[in-house]
Amino acid sequence: MRQSTITRFSKKLLLSAVLAALVLAGGCKDKGQTKDAPGAGQEEDAQTNAPSDDGRKDTADISKDDRDSQPDGPRDGKDNATADQSDARIQEILTSMTLEEKVGQLFMLTPEQFTHVDTVIQAGETTRNSLEKYPVGGIIYFKDNIIDEQQIKTMISNTQSYSKYPLFIGVDEEGGSRVARVANNANFSVEKLPDMRVIGDSRNYDEAYRAGQVIGDYLHELGFNMDFAPVADVLTNPENTAIGERSFGPDADVDAQMTARAVKGLQEKGVSSVLKHFPGHGGTTGDSHESAVENNSTKEQLQNTDFKPFVSGIQAGADCVMAGHIALPAVTGDQTPATLSPAIITGILRGSLGFDRIVVTDSMQMGAITNYYSSGDAAIKAVEAGVDIILMPQDFEQAYESLLSAVQTGRISEARIDESVTRILRCKLR
Repeated sequence: MRQSTITRFSKKLLLSAVLAALVLAGGCKDKGQTKDAPGAGQEEDAQTNAPSDDGRKDTADISKDDRDSQPDGPRDGKDNATADQSDARIQEILTSMTLEEKVGQLFMLTPEQFTHVDTVIQAGETTRNSLEKYPVGGIIYFKDNIIDEQQIKTMISNTQSYSKYPLFIGVDEEGGSRVARVANNANFSVEKLPDMRVIGDSRNYDEAYRAGQVIGDYLHELGFNMDFAPVADVLTNPENTAIGERSFGPDADVDAQMTARAVKGLQEKGVSSVLKHFPGHGGTTGDSHESAVENNSTKEQLQNTDFKPFVSGIQAGADCVMAGHIALPAVTGDQTPATLSPAIITGILRGSLGFDRIVVTDSMQMGAITNYYSSGDAAIKAVEAGVDIILMPQDFEQAYESLLSAVQTGRISEARIDESVTRILRCKLR
């Protein structure tokens, strides 16, 4: 098994001044639901080679040889002693972090959002300075950011080196004709996979596993450690063009097995999978890019259909679940989208389904959110609902400052923030 980028960089966290005594053992109409970030062709003034030491205070400095020295191993199934050691390390890290750093870990952005550059294709001083100001937990790249193999490898490597804490580096790479930022770029000589609907119709579950392996292999090689895939939506509405051929199909039992195999394939290559779009987008008629979307199924209907692929993906070890901007009025009695609903995130996903890993929102730039909530209110409500990572808020600075203020004023406890940061660090250290 390949060693993940996030595992190599996790050593940066623990060979800091604070943790010197420790030794580390160790995606929407195009993205699941996010549109490509607009760009006017401006590039960041950046260096194209790995950065040299410029004297910046970096408590996470460590040599590449040391980062790469950890042995490969399974993502799950650690013995109790190893798990206890990991928990102790996480607690040490939490103790060393400022509140601002903790809150920053709860955001995953496009590089344009925190550099304020139109289209980022390199990582230099602007990226370095932006990460120092806002120590976010992760970055998602879209097709305009990805030019060719050497360019994306260098940009990811440089970006990771600038961050005090290791970053999630994500992309929407579902496979198929619609959402594959790398495979659909002619500059990359990677295998182009069929639509997931084609794989689902084949009933060949090994093909779903192979798809995960193929995608995970080339993403890992480029430096990505998170893929906003697979699509776990059951396509019960054949007119649903927002999901369409991205789904494994209309049969919940087939989708469940396909989803589990795809998760295994991805994560065995060191790439975290993100199941999407909970509680299920396959039976809806609207598009959450534009406005609020409902799934009118009862809880029993959801358990027999929409939830099945999510349950199987969770049981297969998926690191993350994406909450969609989808209301369940027949279950909750209101129109609150899942991303902002404690009843759906804490009550159903974490409670009924037992998911204890990372919950990430769908893009918070979509009309289903922006038509009804400010960026600040949406960020606060998402965390109150039980979300761990806020993806691409429309106004990042407002969302960050509002969430920080909510903790400082006592609306949200720091212990609640620690819960999410613990989940995030546990994944990054795995």
